[in-house]
Amino acid sequence: MVQDTESQAPSVTPATPARALLPSIVPAVAVGVLSSLVLVGVEVAAEHLQDVLWGPLPDALGIGRYSVAWMFVMLVATGIAVGLVVWRMPGHAGPDPATVGLDAPVLPPVVLPGLVLATALMLAGGPSLGPENPIIAVNVGLAVWLGGRAVPRAPGRIWPVLAEAATIGALFGTPVAAALAISEVLAGQKTRGLLWDNLFAPLTAAAAGSLTVSLVDRPSFDLGLPPFGRPGWADLAAAVVVASVGALLTLCAVYAFPHVHAAFRRLRHPLLMLPVGGAVLGALAALGGHLTLFKGLDEIAVLAQDPQARGAGEYVVLTVVKLAALLVAASCGFRGGRIFPAVFVGTALGLGAHALVDGVHPSVGVAAAVLGVLLAITRQGWVSLFVAAVLVASPSILVLLCVASLPAWLLVTGRPQMQLREDGTSVR
Repeated sequence: MVQDTESQAPSVTPATPARALLPSIVPAVAVGVLSSLVLVGVEVAAEHLQDVLWGPLPDALGIGRYSVAWMFVMLVATGIAVGLVVWRMPGHAGPDPATVGLDAPVLPPVVLPGLVLATALMLAGGPSLGPENPIIAVNVGLAVWLGGRAVPRAPGRIWPVLAEAATIGALFGTPVAAALAISEVLAGQKTRGLLWDNLFAPLTAAAAGSLTVSLVDRPSFDLGLPPFGRPGWADLAAAVVVASVGALLTLCAVYAFPHVHAAFRRLRHPLLMLPVGGAVLGALAALGGHLTLFKGLDEIAVLAQDPQARGAGEYVVLTVVKLAALLVAASCGFRGGRIFPAVFVGTALGLGAHALVDGVHPSVGVAAAVLGVLLAITRQGWVSLFVAAVLVASPSILVLLCVASLPAWLLVTGRPQMQLREDGTSVR
């Protein structure tokens, strides 16, 4: 009888003792601070270069800063500059960016300078990509290289996790995003111990990274949209419809991704692929205007300043052009991530929904559209929910987003992601 009782007793996951977790604090803090400083350094350098390229330089030449001619010239020139880096720098600025997601490969140190330079040139020159993927790859490479020498007895697999968490925390100015991303990864792996034991070191690194960036750069994702009060049934319906439309629209780009990527690969050489990609981006910029350039974070703030300033047709153009620019930039070889421009796509789509149907609250439209777009591109539910919610300073929006994520997830699950394998097929 005793044996039967013991055999039926529920299994309990043993907790990790505090003495086993304490040694990870110092390495995690060090990685967090270093990763955030790398991010800030690259972004600040890119911003200074952008200010010159899109300010005094065209002024001195007597050309409009955002004229069609200057946008076309700058995007083609950026393609040439990045193409030279990819062609001539050791390691060719890392692997094909279409094959890389937030879970970055460990690159040797010799590759990192070229990747940093290609990323800074891209951010300054105007292609529609963000810094997240290449900066995570740089920080992972640095953490593995430096950490392996400073703490040789530490498990090698800990350094990539710390660097990824730290960079995500720094990118969004809060460790919450990193905790959600890492917990989603851990859910798909066989890990020992409690969830929070496994999250302790990454969360420490993410907290150090986000605090460092907050002290140095003070990032903010609140768009200052009109306040959203108590949700109603109409708000719920709007969130479900807009999120689903965002997911379906973005899936069109996701399905086109391997085909557009293959078309650029046929050019074979980075000094052909990237300038041609820049020329296509220049043509798209001529259609959508200068707001469709760059990673999109500053540009969504411009859109949100006055949601009534544009009509539904203008928002549709911004949405489609930015999504096409993201598709081209990610396909032709520019080093960059896809999350930040996807946020612009969702913001423009959500404001367009508000302009088309006045009953759609702009905060609901933006948050729901960003959620649907990010789910289709990343297939990371927690990160998508977090980014969508953080754009709107209203706790009540979370209820709508949680419900809206369900039909949107049914639309995207099992379908391709906006990431390719080395053979050019889509990751599912």
